[in-house]
Amino acid sequence: MVDLDLTQLPFALLDEASLEQLRSAADLSYFDKGEVILDAGQAGNWVYLLHKGAVTELDVQAPSARARIGLYTAGDLFGAISVLNGKSRYRFVADQQTLCYLIPGQLFQRLCNHNTAFADYFRQRLAEKSRLLAEQREGGVTLAGFMLARIRDCMRVPLIMEADISIHDAVSALKAQRADSLLVQRGGEVGIVTKTDLLNALVLDGRSSGDPAASVASFDLVTASPDDFLFAALVSMTRHEVARVVVMRRGRAVGVVELTDVLSYFSSRSYVVGLEIEKADDLDALALASARLPELVRALMAQGVKLRFAMDLLAALNGRLISKAWQFTVPEAHQQHGCLIVMGSEGRGEQILKTDQDNGLILDDGAVWPGQSEAMGQFTEALLRLGYPPCPGQVMVSNPEWTGSLSRWRERIARWAADGSGESMLRLSILADAHSLAGNASLLETLRDALFERCSADQLLMSRFARGVLRFSTPLTVFGTLKKPEHGIDIKKGGIFPIVHGARALALSQRIRATSTFERLDELAARGITDRDLAEDLSEALSLFSELRLKRQLAAMDVGDAHADGNHIVVQELSSLERDLLRDALHAVNEFKQRLSWRFHLEY
Repeated sequence: MVDLDLTQLPFALLDEASLEQLRSAADLSYFDKGEVILDAGQAGNWVYLLHKGAVTELDVQAPSARARIGLYTAGDLFGAISVLNGKSRYRFVADQQTLCYLIPGQLFQRLCNHNTAFADYFRQRLAEKSRLLAEQREGGVTLAGFMLARIRDCMRVPLIMEADISIHDAVSALKAQRADSLLVQRGGEVGIVTKTDLLNALVLDGRSSGDPAASVASFDLVTASPDDFLFAALVSMTRHEVARVVVMRRGRAVGVVELTDVLSYFSSRSYVVGLEIEKADDLDALALASARLPELVRALMAQGVKLRFAMDLLAALNGRLISKAWQFTVPEAHQQHGCLIVMGSEGRGEQILKTDQDNGLILDDGAVWPGQSEAMGQFTEALLRLGYPPCPGQVMVSNPEWTGSLSRWRERIARWAADGSGESMLRLSILADAHSLAGNASLLETLRDALFERCSADQLLMSRFARGVLRFSTPLTVFGTLKKPEHGIDIKKGGIFPIVHGARALALSQRIRATSTFERLDELAARGITDRDLAEDLSEALSLFSELRLKRQLAAMDVGDAHADGNHIVVQELSSLERDLLRDALHAVNEFKQRLSWRFHLEY
């Protein structure tokens, strides 16, 4: 009997009797450097668990430059798929002197036949394995309890009245039902009236109690589905600056979710930060609220919030911070004659901790703003006070190259597209992620149309644009023993960037208006441009990369290391399952790059 460590996944899915069979049947085998352990096309008779050394995985049908597709080290498992499929697709070679535990294929097959969860582990895609990791971290709970709450779990039955009800009768109905809001129906429309609306109408606007309540109702509703996550309702309330969401099913109002309902499910941290942002009446107060965001990030991570949801909430809060800074520094007379845009991770809604400023300004063609340069300098300084560092590439409104009239922006797009240089492609990619935060949002949408018109149909330009995905190699061969602590993976270059830029290139070519990488991948899959399974795996990979990066950044903050490289991931510091997930994620990235190469003719 050999001394196998069977405490980690996937072996942790087996019962004690099965584990005892493994210990009794496994053997320890030595392989010399360069020895073929399992060859492509060979029958899968063993499953291999590495004890010492390293094993290289080779695709013998790929060009030599891309043949090496993986490296396995102590604690890693390979050969399972070969047993399940009958033969190996790849060649596995000892990269150095190596010791492996050999598990008989027949025993492995029997264990799979008698344990569905164990068998599924080896056939699961990245999304399912990510869920296993979440369950492991939460002690068997897929997400923190409140993350499972749906809007239907706590929505209130709506108080619905006809549109001709008077303000007097509306107040009486609210009092009788002890409600804070009611819905009014006007033809096929539904509007909402709150106690505050009615009070303002009577006291401030001089309305009569006999006036129709519909005259003070808002018909521009923030809505949700009963099956949406309750957490998503919190994000919507933050983003739209409202205290309630109307729940709709098949065009009919079926409920209302109040902010107080949401707070009964969630820690109050996000609400407190959002409230502090809204209450801030100067930059000093806004800076205090901004300083609370890292605390919120830690709370969300500690409670097991799925990273994509956390991104949504943080994007909404960051958006409110920046737009309020805009209100404080830009004269009101000019706020609607221009559009403040954010780009980079903030534009994509994928920023967790504050990163460099990436912003610009689009102005009406007829706008006259003599003090624009001074105001933009003040705005940049305001963001510095809120904790947003300056952009090293000067992509900021304080740089005249990133401000200008709509016509001037159109000229820039044409010039960058015609130039075709790497710098011009970088500028186009920055602009492609633009998101409106303040002012006249239609200016950005007009500019986005111009970007689509100039770029999407130009195959040569799109090839130049997409070529950036090949700028950095996919680090599939760094899973061996690292001799120096500074060695590791740059997760941004090797993982995050190819997904973000690849999705960006495809979205631009397809005129997809979404700027979120997750939403772009969803839309590309819906249109059949990207395989749905690959799109899901890329979304999971992006979440994994972002989470690993965030952990590094938070760890650096804990020790006060402001200069630590949060992108640097040392593989040997990860658990066996995390390494497995990382390898699968990088394989998905590599496959995505290959498909992009074919689609945009990047290797010709």
